[in-house]
Amino acid sequence: MTKNKNNQAIWNKRIKKKSSILFQEIGSSIDIDKRLYKEDIKASMVHVEMLGKQKIISKNIQIKIINGLKKIKNEIANKKFFFNKKHEDIHMNIEKRLFKLIGEDAGFIHTARSRNDQVITDFKLWIKSANYELDQNLTKLIKTILKVANKNIKTIMPGFTHLKNAQPISLAHYLLAYVEMFRRDQKRLYNNLENLNENPLGAAALSGTSFNIDRFFTSKKLGFTKPT
Repeated sequence: MTKNKNNQAIWNKRIKKKSSILFQEIGSSIDIDKRLYKEDIKASMVHVEMLGKQKIISKNIQIKIINGLKKIKNEIANKKFFFNKKHEDIHMNIEKRLFKLIGEDAGFIHTARSRNDQVITDFKLWIKSANYELDQNLTKLIKTILKVANKNIKTIMPGFTHLKNAQPISLAHYLLAYVEMFRRDQKRLYNNLENLNENPLGAAALSGTSFNIDRFFTSKKLGFTKPT
């Protein structure tokens, strides 16, 4: 099998001249998407594990890549990783470092995968995690409001309609209106999670891959309900 040696800037296949500093600044998203490093490494590790299970790559290469990715994850977590804007984004930064750590075998990480499905898989994983975090924070907020409301059932305040005084109401009644709103927000988060819960990994650049991959394996490992 030929190794994927695409260890260079993505546009370098067609544009041979060195890019300007300004172009590098415009093309770089690393300052923003470096927060995706956990998702990027997790998805890559699961993908490589699947490739090994399907005997698409050897067990030795699988172990080398996964160990290299674990080292990179520790480097980033311990703030010992240098994010280079020349490498555009978190995906290329991790890939460049992997090549330095384990050599050309790092190229096998893109077997039966494209940058298209890699990027959207990372983003979906991050959005799912962010949704869960928001949901937990909203639950804590709702519980706090309920406690305050319970203590103020007989606390009277003016109600408002269109910013004008209306019927006198209980402060608890007013606070519980916010509970209703936050619960509505939680329902939207649940709907969002349901829509996000399909795994794009393995869809590749356009129409899948000829390799005998197992997308249900990666879906289960990554917490998706099914492949796209």
